[in-house]
Amino acid sequence: MQLISETAVEGRPGPVFPEAYPRTEGLQLHDGKVFTHGQPFDTFARLREASPVCWHPEPGDLPGFWVVTRHADVMRVNGDPATFSSQRGGILMMTPKPGMGHVLLQRASLDTMINLDAPQHLQLRREHMPFFTPGYLNQLKAKVVSEVTRMLDEMAPKGGGDMVEMFSSRLPLYTLCEILGVPEADRPKFLHWMHYLEMAQNLAAEQAAAPMTPSLELMQFVADFNANVEEMFAYGQHMLHKRRLDPQNDLMSAIARAQVDGQLLSDEYLDGSWLLIIFAGNDTTRNTLSGAMKLLTEFPDQKAKLIARLDLLANAADEFIRLVSPVIYMRRTALQDAEIADQKIAAGEKVIMYYGAANRDPAIFDNPDQLDVARENANKHIAFGYGPHVCLGKRVAQIQLEEAYRQILGRFPDIEWTGEIDIAPNNFVHAIRKLGVRYAPRN
Repeated sequence: MQLISETAVEGRPGPVFPEAYPRTEGLQLHDGKVFTHGQPFDTFARLREASPVCWHPEPGDLPGFWVVTRHADVMRVNGDPATFSSQRGGILMMTPKPGMGHVLLQRASLDTMINLDAPQHLQLRREHMPFFTPGYLNQLKAKVVSEVTRMLDEMAPKGGGDMVEMFSSRLPLYTLCEILGVPEADRPKFLHWMHYLEMAQNLAAEQAAAPMTPSLELMQFVADFNANVEEMFAYGQHMLHKRRLDPQNDLMSAIARAQVDGQLLSDEYLDGSWLLIIFAGNDTTRNTLSGAMKLLTEFPDQKAKLIARLDLLANAADEFIRLVSPVIYMRRTALQDAEIADQKIAAGEKVIMYYGAANRDPAIFDNPDQLDVARENANKHIAFGYGPHVCLGKRVAQIQLEEAYRQILGRFPDIEWTGEIDIAPNNFVHAIRKLGVRYAPRN
């Protein structure tokens, strides 16, 4: 199987065809700093209305990309992998170049299932599916219920603090480790690795904005970061090869024994699968857990409605996910000349689908910027994608959100966001690093 990192190709400079819609000047969607106050929903609204398929230049000699913001158009691109490829260039706005970041992270970020087209994508996906069936998820839910109770018992006497540190960062990692089958003694390592991976993302964004002169502290961080990345991948390789010899009823064994074209995955793809499951199993749920608390504070009438009617929780979880849209965008690359909403797209050009824009499209959702826990079509959101690449773990995220807020609102009906929030300069994931909450202490 040929590796993505060997075949990735950036879209050629463009646009090749005339622009069907007026260009919106001043767009900076490539800049993570734009997202430190949340997603630019006002900008997305203007684009949906006037330029639903808009050309976005990039700085320097980068080729630029098409911005797609309407719900129907995002579904069109997601649902047509024969025309719009994940594999050519990957899913990120810019394909990593040699020498950018740690070599293991760079390679593994491309050599993953999410960056594959058919038929290899389906072959790998099929191996994961037994761990996302209703029967398996019912067993997992019972464990999530118990863990949420334990975590809230610890939170009860504190009366407040950083929700990310106390709860949102911990529950998804617990659930991920349960699905993977990570031994209890090894689980603290995952929190440590995530800390370094997140700090590295933030540092990269800050350096891109204003290059830093290396200090002793920075050099020490880089050394610690490299050591942790190498430890994370070494652990993954060790455990996955161990599961090949002694398989268990867990996702780690499924990954280890997955075959593509009749062959077990190479070590490169084991690294990619390991990195993908760690990020996919953590970031989106973590940020939606925090984002939901912010929403419930901003819309107190909806919080009161939900407390009075906990039967709405499943629907409310979809509504939280719709409004937070934790994954900001996904990229595809046109394999042939195509057309989206009367805009011609040339083969090789990048197409960026903005999920947060699609999920607030008034053509689909009435009063789209308002939280409505009883919204009848909340499940029409596409925060988890659409088509062959729709997120396998979406039901796992919903289970965690439903149970978390069932217990949080039941035990701490007075809990609220304090207004303190820290959002990372990240244009790919809506990454809430800190969210202050307060509530009356309880024993």
